[in-house]
Amino acid sequence: MKPVTLKDIAETLGISITTVSKALKGYPDVSKKTRALVKELSETLNYKPNAFAVNLRTEESKTIGLIIPEIVHHFFSSVIKGIISQAEKKGYLVIILQSNESYALEKKQLDLLMNKRVDGILISLANGTADFKHITDIMDQGKPIVMFDKIAKIVKCSKVIIDDRKAAYTATQHLIDTGCKRIAHFRGPLLPQNSIDRFLGYKKALLDNNMTYDPSLVYIFDDMTFEVGEMFARKILSEHTDVDGIFVNTDLVAIGAITEFNRQDIKIPEDISIVGFSNWFMSSAITPSLTTINQPGFEMGKMAFKQLYKELKAKKKKKDIVPKIIELETKLVKRNSTRF
Repeated sequence: MKPVTLKDIAETLGISITTVSKALKGYPDVSKKTRALVKELSETLNYKPNAFAVNLRTEESKTIGLIIPEIVHHFFSSVIKGIISQAEKKGYLVIILQSNESYALEKKQLDLLMNKRVDGILISLANGTADFKHITDIMDQGKPIVMFDKIAKIVKCSKVIIDDRKAAYTATQHLIDTGCKRIAHFRGPLLPQNSIDRFLGYKKALLDNNMTYDPSLVYIFDDMTFEVGEMFARKILSEHTDVDGIFVNTDLVAIGAITEFNRQDIKIPEDISIVGFSNWFMSSAITPSLTTINQPGFEMGKMAFKQLYKELKAKKKKKDIVPKIIELETKLVKRNSTRF
C-alpha cells in the first residue's frame, strides 16, 4: 500500500492540506473539532510524516555519523552503546562505520556521511591517519565534528579523551611498587596519539624511579590481536629472560601474552607481572585475572554525543561553536596478574 499523505486526509475530510497540516501541529486557528477529526483519521490511516520533506524544511536529517576503527573491540562496543543511549533520547539515528584502521577508508566514509547529509560526526581516528585535511575540510563547511579516544591534537574540534600518559604512568608505577625491576612495554602502533602517550607515561615512570629505559624492551605492533600477545610473550622469553614486568597497550594483547606464559609454565605474577589497558570483560575471566586500567568507554560515548548535540543546537541558533576538551577519569583495577 502507498503511504498515506496529507492530501489523502484532506480529501477524505473535505478540507485543505494546509488545514490538515496545522491541525496535526495543534495550531490554535484550527477548531478543536477539526483537530480531533484530523487526528482520529490520521491514526486510523496510520499516517506518518514524510521524514525527507521534514528534513528539507528543517535543514536537519536527525542522523549523525560515527566512525570507529573496529566494532568488535570491547572498548568501542561500549562507546557505541553510550552514544546510542543518548542519541535515541534526542531522536537521532546513528550511522555506524568501521575504518579498519585505514586512512583511505576513513576518508571515503567521511565523504559518504557528508553525502548522507548527517547533522554531525563522531570519530575515533584510524591508526593510519597522519594527515587531517579530510576532517578540517568538513569542519570548514560548518559540520560539527567531535573526536574521541584516538584524536589529533592539532585539529581544533571538541574531543572526549582520557589522560593516557597519566594512566600508563599509573600502570607502570604499580609494577614498580610491587617489586618489578625490569619492565617491558607492548606498545602498539607508532602513530596514534594514545599509543604515543601511553609509551611516554611508561617511560616517565621508569625514569622517575631511577630505572633504566631500554628501547629493546619496547615491542611495537600494528595489529592489536590475541596472537600478537602470544608472539611477543615468546620473544620476551627468548630475548629478555630478566624481564619481570610488562605493561601492555591493550587487554586483548595482554590476554594473549598470559595464555602463552601459561602454556610455557611461566608463573604469573611470581615470574612475570602484567598490566593491561581497557578493562575488557575477558580481563576478569582469564587465569590469572588481569590487572588493568579501566577505560570508561560507555561514559566516553555518552559525553561525545552530548557534546555533539550541544554543538548542533549552537549551530541551529547560529552561535559560534567553541571547541571543548572533556577528560574522563581512569583507574587501576588490581587483579591477580600483579603482586599486591
